[in-house]
Amino acid sequence: MSESNPYMMVGERLCMDFINTVSWRESVDKSRDWFTSYAKLIDWSIYAQLLTEEEAKVLHQKAEKNPAAAAQVLEQTFQFREGLYRIFKRISKQQFPSQGDIEQFNTFISQYYQNLQLTQQKDQFRLGFHYTTEDLDMMLPPILQSAVDLLVSRNEWKRVKQCEGDPCGWLFYDTSRNRSRRWCSMADCGNRAKARRFYQKEK
Repeated sequence: MSESNPYMMVGERLCMDFINTVSWRESVDKSRDWFTSYAKLIDWSIYAQLLTEEEAKVLHQKAEKNPAAAAQVLEQTFQFREGLYRIFKRISKQQFPSQGDIEQFNTFISQYYQNLQLTQQKDQFRLGFHYTTEDLDMMLPPILQSAVDLLVSRNEWKRVKQCEGDPCGWLFYDTSRNRSRRWCSMADCGNRAKARRFYQKEK
């Protein structure tokens, strides 16, 4: 992680950055989950601009008073994230997601879409999720919406890719004009691959 991008937001879509909160996904012994606590989930959500500092403060206080509820939200977060990872990993390989993962995804849609509301902003209307700091999982609905927007845009699926760096496993949305992006980051996996090729050439 760099100081300018401590959470390595390189996925180009919110749902991709959420999925990428596990480092070295494809490694059995090096894999590391960033969400080691509910507090870490809050910290990431601030950086991802899903929460304000004031909202985060209230959620911290509520979690301290009800640690069991916070732990339940964290477990739900894990299930949601891993389901998204399996769905978009298959899409990155030009495969349809499994029916089981779609069914699990639909349970989250059923849970959160009941909170959609139409609100007026000046001279126009906006459809969005209604949630408050009473909800410990208030950071999850925007991530769900990001995933829905990508899933229903079939012509965008070819831009969903998995980093070629082994054992990185991170996913990203390729915004390059000719869809040539191969790495989660040129400064990370891209440089390692470059160094590896140079070493092999010298050897």
